[in-house]
Amino acid sequence: MTINFYLRHLLVLALLCLPFASVGQQLTQTIRGRIIDKESQEPLIGATIAIVTTNPPVGASTDAMGNFRLDKVPVGRHTLRVSYVGYEEQVLPELLLGSGKELILTIGLGESFKTLKEVVINAEEQSKGNPLNEMAMISSRSIAVEETKRYAASLNDPARAAQNYAGVGISQDISNEIVVRGNSPRGVLWRIEGVEVPNPSHFAEEGAAGGAVSILSVNMLDNSDFNTGAFPAEYGNALSGIFDIRLRNGNNEKREYAFQAGLLGVDFAVEGPFKKGSKASYLANYRYSTLAMLNKLGVAVTGESVPVFQDFSFKVHVPTPKAGVFSFWGLGGISRQDMNAARDTSEWEGHWDRFDQRFTGSMGAAGISHMLFMDKDAYLETSLTMSGNNNQITADSLSTDFNNFPFYHQNFSYNAVRFSTLYNRKVNNRHTFRTGFILSGLGYNAFAEGQNDDFEQERFIEEQGNTYLTQAYAQWKYRLTEKFTFNTGLHTMYLGLNGNTSLEPRLGLKWQVNAARSFSAGFGLHSRHEAMSTYFTRQNLKGDAYTLPNKGLGFTRAAHYVLGYDQMLREDLRLKVETYYQHLFNVPIGVGPNSTFSSINYEDGFTTDSLTNKGTGRNYGLELTLEKFFTNNYYFLLTSSLYESKYTAADGVERSTRFNGQYIVNFLAGKEFKVGRNKQNLISTNIKLMAAGGNRYTPVDLQSSIESGHEQLQKDQPYSIQADDYFRSDIRVSYRKNNPKASYIISLDIQNITNRLNVYGTYYDNTKKDIITIYQNGMIPVLNYRIEF
Repeated sequence: MTINFYLRHLLVLALLCLPFASVGQQLTQTIRGRIIDKESQEPLIGATIAIVTTNPPVGASTDAMGNFRLDKVPVGRHTLRVSYVGYEEQVLPELLLGSGKELILTIGLGESFKTLKEVVINAEEQSKGNPLNEMAMISSRSIAVEETKRYAASLNDPARAAQNYAGVGISQDISNEIVVRGNSPRGVLWRIEGVEVPNPSHFAEEGAAGGAVSILSVNMLDNSDFNTGAFPAEYGNALSGIFDIRLRNGNNEKREYAFQAGLLGVDFAVEGPFKKGSKASYLANYRYSTLAMLNKLGVAVTGESVPVFQDFSFKVHVPTPKAGVFSFWGLGGISRQDMNAARDTSEWEGHWDRFDQRFTGSMGAAGISHMLFMDKDAYLETSLTMSGNNNQITADSLSTDFNNFPFYHQNFSYNAVRFSTLYNRKVNNRHTFRTGFILSGLGYNAFAEGQNDDFEQERFIEEQGNTYLTQAYAQWKYRLTEKFTFNTGLHTMYLGLNGNTSLEPRLGLKWQVNAARSFSAGFGLHSRHEAMSTYFTRQNLKGDAYTLPNKGLGFTRAAHYVLGYDQMLREDLRLKVETYYQHLFNVPIGVGPNSTFSSINYEDGFTTDSLTNKGTGRNYGLELTLEKFFTNNYYFLLTSSLYESKYTAADGVERSTRFNGQYIVNFLAGKEFKVGRNKQNLISTNIKLMAAGGNRYTPVDLQSSIESGHEQLQKDQPYSIQADDYFRSDIRVSYRKNNPKASYIISLDIQNITNRLNVYGTYYDNTKKDIITIYQNGMIPVLNYRIEF
């Protein structure tokens, strides 16, 4: 059966489930939450919250715990204004309030340099898109949960939402992996609840920073931060980008549920208090692959090769009167896909048609976090986590009588136990100090073997053991004057496997010229260790002897320099410009004098080459963002990047990296229409247009490939071919219906609506004795039905 068959039947099911009865009465819901000092995390008693979009305006004040509550607020979009004496006022524009779920907010206010009367700050400028981490002063922004839902083809995935931001590109359509400022995706760090975790994606290959489907469910996410350069000192083991993901707390007053079904899975989420009157809450979500479920029911949507995945995540939040706040959280997922050859040799047209292949992967992380308030201006945050991931690939070739012959097998398993602690003290409205350390115990079990260029079985990797990584940092934020702020710090890292150490100074500066205009600058040294599989690559000698030439590799290093300009053209329109230069050094490259290999260029997998830390690279560019915030029922976002990404390997020649697309332009826009008898329902339309430089790849030497019987690349011309420019158009249409006890949302995302086939690269097919072009995805429709109650 076809995708069209599936979509027709899912649409009918969704329409049958969607209640279309008109609701005459005015529907209402509750907005509640907590107001805190942004830097000390202490509650602000007596802060004022006003809804400015109701007639008459509705307001409330916070209690002794900083909590507020606004009942019987009409459903729809509302703007909140939050103020407190001695603090900078903040406005939260166009918050969406549905009938099915309460809107629960935690709002941090920054203390004024002098007094509220003397410091006038445009509130929207202070809140919209600015990072949650106050130490981040440049190349950082928050990712709102609503953006991951709203943007066309973001598919509720924070990584796909980040692909719309300036300086961020994609490596391939099928993956949520990102290229930040021309760097390899491997330079991206994932953090959840303040702790490093393995790549949280299904179908993620060895060393990759993304995958086809995110394990992170939108039902679990809170607003989070995304950083693209010159990171604050608390961030380490990252070269290009950082996802700092936060999980939200469950509702601690009433039980709420969410169910959704779509192409990417069937989800069910539940949250609520442990008992009536308790401040403790729980939140949990489970998802199973829709296509796998349909396949088990006999509806074969994708033929025999069915992607199977499932994931589970949870968070338990337990505040106590005196012992602080405890959080227990976890997430994990497993994925599998079998791609078996047809048992009819007449269907074997290409070389890989005669192979049985299987991919299996898993990832999990769980932890306990504790926040203890030492006094009203200081807190201690401590976490203990365990995480692990596994990746297996098996490929067997078939004879004409369908006997299997091993071709390649890999099994990579990693685990980590991490203990981290962070101490934060707000001395006054000018000085904030933060320091901490992270201890990581790292376990590995890596195995890979397969056919080499001589068609003989060879063991590439076989190592298991343990090592450790230690990190420590300190940073200081200082408001020198009312308009000038700087942030300085130091991060250090030590890898026990080979004794390598890094010392990384960081500096951030911001000059707030006036309420609407600011300049900023950032500098930092950053390091990242290699994937464990790189350290344990074997060089086989005679007999069973071998060496591990890469075990002593040092950290890849990068110096980031960034300048920024931020201008509020009006209350809901922001212009942002950043220019950057990155110098990469200590980069692992091939040891041969004519080698063109550099680790800068690979995004997943591992290398069997002997490497040395003598390579360099440089990335530089200019980025522009013009963002019209969601007001008056519409928004738009224009981002553009002009950049170069270069590397130098052992032969001394500077070349374009695999990721040097040279330009990226994104345009997103959306419009919301209020419909229904009381205008309480919403129709939303969204569009995304993307243009970027084409993928780079190394040309195939056809004659040498034919003579040798396997692919031979022209290694003296790495990434010298650039495919035609990449173009893609995505749309999203959704309808939200609010009923007295539930909200129903049906949506349709169509990625690549024009069905343009962008070129990914080429490979040599030994059966056809020819070079084959690989194309990226055509049109992909994703229908989704959701109910919140």
